[in-house]
Amino acid sequence: MDLNLAVLIDGDNIPSAYVKEMMEEIAKYGNPTIKRIYGDWTNPRLGKWKNILLENAITPIQQYGYTQGKNATDSAMIIDAMDILYSGKVNGFCIVSSDSDFTRLATRLREAGMQVYGIGEKKTPNPFIVACDRFIYIEILKKPESPTSTDSKDTATSKSGVEKITPKDLRFIATTIDDVSDDDGWAFLGDVGSLLQKKQPNFDSRNYGFQKLTPLLSSIPHFEIERREDSKGRKKLVYVKIKEKQRSGRNKK
Repeated sequence: MDLNLAVLIDGDNIPSAYVKEMMEEIAKYGNPTIKRIYGDWTNPRLGKWKNILLENAITPIQQYGYTQGKNATDSAMIIDAMDILYSGKVNGFCIVSSDSDFTRLATRLREAGMQVYGIGEKKTPNPFIVACDRFIYIEILKKPESPTSTDSKDTATSKSGVEKITPKDLRFIATTIDDVSDDDGWAFLGDVGSLLQKKQPNFDSRNYGFQKLTPLLSSIPHFEIERREDSKGRKKLVYVKIKEKQRSGRNKK
């Protein structure tokens, strides 16, 4: 069953250029039954949001900046979030902001049993990221162009803003595979992906230029991929294993 989600957007903190892709991303996780964006709509700087809000049925919430240097938008979002929580109309929240001021809100919502998704720019402070069940960087939501060359991996990894796999990333992925692997070292990729997300809410294969986890791991020589038929023979199940050479190297350290 889909989650009913309340989508609360910090209009002072998020660029309008990503809204279409952002709403498509949110739809993957649930039904956005409440969609609100907060800001001082008397400020000409927010004028470019007007048509975007109409196209995406997002309700603008007016919040005047009563005191210079204080973010009244944050307070309004937090108050509304708690009102929505106690209304019982949703079972999940999506907080769209790059502001660490929402860390406590995300924590409180999760304590109440809510699923919490965060969306923000890569500059988002880590405390807010780890307070969410899942955190998506808004920069990766732009659809990649179809590669014209056969080497899609090189095309993907050369894009601006795409991160490179580091030794720390490799250790993190390998440890996670170990955590859910069977006696032969094989781990079901679905379990690996779920645990990666629980350990590190902002882990996303798109950060590295790949749309899915399978092609990301297939591109890394340290790992071996195997596809198996399920018991009914209806679909292929993907399993991953740390190659023996790399495993023995890790054990010696």
